[in-house]
Amino acid sequence: MKSDALRLFFALDCPPALAEVIVAWRDSLHLSGRPVATANLHLTLAFLGQQPRARVPELLGLAARLQVPAFELRLDRLVRRRNGLVYLAPSQPIEGLLNLAQALRDALLAAGIGLENRPFLAHLSLLRHCPKLPPDVIPSFDWPATNFALYASEQGPHGTQYRQLQQWPLLRND
Repeated sequence: MKSDALRLFFALDCPPALAEVIVAWRDSLHLSGRPVATANLHLTLAFLGQQPRARVPELLGLAARLQVPAFELRLDRLVRRRNGLVYLAPSQPIEGLLNLAQALRDALLAAGIGLENRPFLAHLSLLRHCPKLPPDVIPSFDWPATNFALYASEQGPHGTQYRQLQQWPLLRND
């Protein structure tokens, strides 16, 4: 029997070619920990948690109405948190990314969807349970953000998988 709830989030999906390059770079560092699968690389814009399936059409409509310009994202910091999460992040605020995350947050709150009350942290998770980082590692990955999507997080026989429910383009800048 299917659950009548889904674990949902809005995110930028890492372009497949870039995801492959990032994973090859991550693997070349020979870090301990549990790597995030290549197919799961993304940058979360808004985490919705468990939501009724019946709410999905409303979420799709809400996202379709957003009018936010595309932007370039530079991931140039490698960070390890105390819990062992290793991620890539931008060293400088990216106005387009912040605008997109805020537009989504505003629309979700206006629709009565409760969100976690913590600041937006732009990051692309690479590893979990990593005990330490090598010194002097300076990444540099450029990501042309041209769309965003709604995902369902699902547990499968091989771990967590993210299923894209729908994708929307960001406005072209030309």
